Amino acid sequence: MMFLVLRRLAQAFLILLGVAAITFVLLYALPADPARMIAGRSATAQTVANIRHELGLDQPLLVQFWHYLTNLLSGNLGRSYAQKTDVWTLIVARLPATLTLMLAGIAVEVILGLTLGTIAAIRRGGFVDRLVMMASFVGVSAPQFVVALLLLYVFAVTLGWFPMSGYGTLAHVVLPATTLGVLGAGWYARMVRSAMIDVLNQDYVRTARAKGLSSHRIIFRHALPNAILPIIAMIGIDIGQFMGGVVVVEAVYGWPGIGQLAWQAIQQVDIPIIMGVTLTSALAIVIGNLLADLIAPVIDPRIRTR
Repeated sequence: MMFLVLRRLAQAFLILLGVAAITFVLLYALPADPARMIAGRSATAQTVANIRHELGLDQPLLVQFWHYLTNLLSGNLGRSYAQKTDVWTLIVARLPATLTLMLAGIAVEVILGLTLGTIAAIRRGGFVDRLVMMASFVGVSAPQFVVALLLLYVFAVTLGWFPMSGYGTLAHVVLPATTLGVLGAGWYARMVRSAMIDVLNQDYVRTARAKGLSSHRIIFRHALPNAILPIIAMIGIDIGQFMGGVVVVEAVYGWPGIGQLAWQAIQQVDIPIIMGVTLTSALAIVIGNLLADLIAPVIDPRIRTR
């Protein structure tokens, strides 16, 4: 197990290095000039050149990247061009809101996905099965901003059950978490259905039925624990996706997370913040997958690491 953890940590370092390099090169190739954005349209060429020199943007790409890596190894994510604040301070200030939304979104998608997938597997080939699969396909295909606007119109504007935007109470979490959970619930439902159908055809399930065990106990005691293993890996991936991929949802609902911070940074071409959010999301994905690899053998003892 220790060897597995060490190997995963080494792989994580290489992955983060690759993400940093690719993101840095892509941002360097952008036609937008951060110095021009900071100086303003009316600034002179000399003013823009001075800002570029102050930020180190006039240096070669490899030199800039080397300076960024050396600072990164010491825990320094850089300083925001626009907000004149350390990137790490800005990210830490936004993390509680994003973590709250992430956990709530994962809870929604897991509960919906497991419930719908199990029902569809039990009613395989029937009307309920087709209805659930159709709903999951719609949920997977629907853009997040469409789902967000629809939920806002129905439950905030028309019914008035939830606030339209804001952060701080449980009522503020429901609609954003549901918006995030709908997409994942569709994938989870389809995967759980396939896994449950396979498990329900196993010999030990038929033996349990022959012994007279109730359907409730067979499903929740024997079948479902073996069918949720693929979900564990997906949750690990969702951790990273929710950390950095909720830009649209946070923008629609006015949610003060790192997704909204990234969106503001993109508009201002604030490269240090974009790099910081990207690396934070990549680190979250790596940690999520590592946890999934470690938890899976605990849930199913038949899984053993080499």
